Amino acid sequence: MSERQNIYDDPEFFAGYTRLRQTARGLNDVLEQPALWSVLPRSLDGRSVLDLGCGFGDFARRARRAGAARVVGLDLSLRMLESARHQTNDDAIHYHHMAIEDLDLPGDRPFDLAVSSLAFHYIADYPSALARVAAHLKPGALFAFTVEHPICTALSAQQWIRDDNGHAQYWPVDDYRIEGARETRWFVDGVVKYHRTVETYVNGLLAAGFTLRCLKEPEPVAGAAAEMIPGLDLHRRRPPFLLLSAIRD
Repeated sequence: MSERQNIYDDPEFFAGYTRLRQTARGLNDVLEQPALWSVLPRSLDGRSVLDLGCGFGDFARRARRAGAARVVGLDLSLRMLESARHQTNDDAIHYHHMAIEDLDLPGDRPFDLAVSSLAFHYIADYPSALARVAAHLKPGALFAFTVEHPICTALSAQQWIRDDNGHAQYWPVDDYRIEGARETRWFVDGVVKYHRTVETYVNGLLAAGFTLRCLKEPEPVAGAAAEMIPGLDLHRRRPPFLLLSAIRD
């Protein structure tokens, strides 16, 4: 396996991320995952599903509950895979230690559906990764993925500009057209994310043989979640995520 960033196996990072997900009050739970599921078929009956960057296996297990016949998940993090396997008791779910950029399942059948949750902004070579995904999908298969919104990844700081009282004034955007690696802090220093424009995300899909089906910039909606999570409405002032779904030609 070629050298890839594996920040999720850093003990301090993994502990912080685990605590966040255990609260079920992070943006993954109240914003990103509902948006992702909104572009998928209501029933996954009989479908084969590829989960790219499967993490704790939450999506894989939910896909099975939605009727998927089999789910193959892959992740670069051994810590995440260990947790996923510990939480999974299902012979129709298989986990592989593999980076998305190295996707290669030669003995497996093409998939009906592929998903990726907040993983593609860790990938340096986006076109190559898309080509590998396309090669593992049936014609007409759906591919849906989320990333941190390019408005958020443009600057390494990824921070609101605040006044002396700590109130958010605005979210700065600069160097938007300068694509490439951004080193930031999230639980630990040295987390590398790859910034690319919305244009690049969309045109990359088209060049890889996909037809765009949907583009979303999920925002919080009024309701219980907004009342439960302080500051959630702040994310209406700039989109935290970009969601794309496309059909394999």
